[in-house]
Amino acid sequence: MTELGTLTEVDLRQVWGYEARDFTPWLKENIDRLNQVLGLDIEITEREGAVGPFAVDLVGKDLGSGRTVIIENQLEPTDHTHLGQLLTYTAGRGAKIVIWISPQFREEHRQALDWLNENTDEDQAFFGIEIKLVRIDSSRPAPLFKLVSQPNEWQKSIAGSRTISTRGETYQEFWTTFLERLKERAPGITNAKKGLSQSWCSIGAGRTGFAYSGAFRTKARFSVEVYIDTGEKEKNKQFFDRLYAQKEGIEKEINMALSWERLDNARACRIAVYREGSIDASEEELNELQDWAIETLIKFRNVFGKRIKTL
Repeated sequence: MTELGTLTEVDLRQVWGYEARDFTPWLKENIDRLNQVLGLDIEITEREGAVGPFAVDLVGKDLGSGRTVIIENQLEPTDHTHLGQLLTYTAGRGAKIVIWISPQFREEHRQALDWLNENTDEDQAFFGIEIKLVRIDSSRPAPLFKLVSQPNEWQKSIAGSRTISTRGETYQEFWTTFLERLKERAPGITNAKKGLSQSWCSIGAGRTGFAYSGAFRTKARFSVEVYIDTGEKEKNKQFFDRLYAQKEGIEKEINMALSWERLDNARACRIAVYREGSIDASEEELNELQDWAIETLIKFRNVFGKRIKTL
């Protein structure tokens, strides 16, 4: 018989002595571990983000929906103080995805998150996550995230379906299938599970401020693109210019001419390729469009990914 190891729990303080100095920076750099548990594609944009005279541990956005995300951590059991902070930060930042991480959730605080999920709009989501450190025999400690409270997706989707148009439902079906097929072709490229009822879908590009997107455009066009928005216009233009300086090599490697859109009158920049494509097309045409979009997005990732990381 196969010999099995012994799983033991490790005190969090042995690895992260201080929450703000040690754990929060670690989580910022390892947000993909949390994304895998949540089935989201969160990109962190701020650490110790200001909310009046206070500061929330981490601020980000869900690339799939564009919703603002806040994360509040603690290395002790949950308490009323952090619950109050969480609600204050939610209101102050207009956050739609709210995540509370602790090694131990008291029952009354888990119930509070459940109540918030049951009594808020369908686009609002509160997550309670317990964090543990475990090792097998003498292995290195490994983080273990456990969901203890999350939105009831079935209830939320029923509530949301009352307001989603027929076209919105078609978008949602298209992007959900797109994400499923993309992950089959390129495992690990995204953690997003469900498409939304909107004309675009974005995934992370491995660096804050950069994303790969597919989008239905006006005049029956469809685009795959690198979208640059760090929140600072000048920085966006500098990054765009540094990529544009490599235009010849990029287009040769990707084997297609690209549309280089600096967008001087806007904050963000875009590097895209376009083709015909409408959400009103036949099922066969939409399947062919998905094939093209997936193949092209993977090319973008392979060609742009290494360059984005070294900017």
